[in-house]
Amino acid sequence: MYLQIVFQILQEALNDNLESQLTATFHALFDEQNGWGNGCISDLGEIIGGATPSKEIDEYFCAEGIAWLTPKDLTSYGRKFIYRGEIDITNDAYHSCSTKIMPKGTVLLTSRAPVGCVAIAMTNLCTNQGFKSIVPKEDIGTEYIYYFLKENKQLLESYSSGTTFMEIAGNVLKSIPTLLPPQALTHKFTRICEPIFNTQKQIEREIDDLNTLQDTLISQLSSR
Repeated sequence: MYLQIVFQILQEALNDNLESQLTATFHALFDEQNGWGNGCISDLGEIIGGATPSKEIDEYFCAEGIAWLTPKDLTSYGRKFIYRGEIDITNDAYHSCSTKIMPKGTVLLTSRAPVGCVAIAMTNLCTNQGFKSIVPKEDIGTEYIYYFLKENKQLLESYSSGTTFMEIAGNVLKSIPTLLPPQALTHKFTRICEPIFNTQKQIEREIDDLNTLQDTLISQLSSR
């Protein structure tokens, strides 16, 4: 188990290093914004909210159905790429509320409790009302939107309001002013990101496998 823990620490360090490289590349490409067009966040992609089926109907929730996320799935999972949440919903549950299935590559953004956590959907999925996610326009791309939101968390928080908890409304998010990057730059960034994203996906899978193995070993040892 000691070797597994060491390997996991090394994998996480490698992943952090790759993430730092991509963040630096993002700033190198996009911090200089001379000649960019004026726009707002809704010009980057389609912004989609979510909803929760009635929790009074137990049959709406299942282990294997339509992938459905809550903000807790992002904050507890702590990964860049996400496939599904803690619980799925049934087809009847999906049609009972206003949640909407979004495609792979959607940038998931928590809009409350907390504001500003981001992840990339790796399968078709939907969310509860704690998200205002962005389906990227083709000339913008998942990669640019992911880092744009990640690096502008304080900006998003500054547009949030609330008494019980801070929240950014959909119409507010859509209207936040931003400069629009040239297509040539976003495509260049996508090409740079693609092989590194693939490596990061593999690292995250290996870390998850190690966590599962450790949990199994600990369970077996504690039952003796």
